[in-house]
Amino acid sequence: MENRTFAFIKTDKKLVKLFFKDITVIKGLGNYVEINTVFNKRYIYYKALKDLIETLPDEFMRVHNSYIVNLTNIEYFEDNQLVCQDQKIAVAKSYKECLVTALNKMML
Repeated sequence: MENRTFAFIKTDKKLVKLFFKDITVIKGLGNYVEINTVFNKRYIYYKALKDLIETLPDEFMRVHNSYIVNLTNIEYFEDNQLVCQDQKIAVAKSYKECLVTALNKMML
């Protein structure tokens, strides 16, 4: 399943299927992550942010010690902040250059 478009996560004692395109932001909460979707749903999943980023497709990028974003769901980026579905996320200095490079590749 090399080019899979979804993954299952275990949350609330059930397996939930999440399509990668529907994920907007993933927030680190210690050993857990909060996954936000375009449908304004939130899922708490037991996995560290640093472990999760290694298993996600290329359209996901870490932009802060506590945040991973889906580049395809960014509404805009301005003044070291990006917005995904009315959620403002600060971009850390150490991740900014990599983010700008990725966004430049997506420009018209």
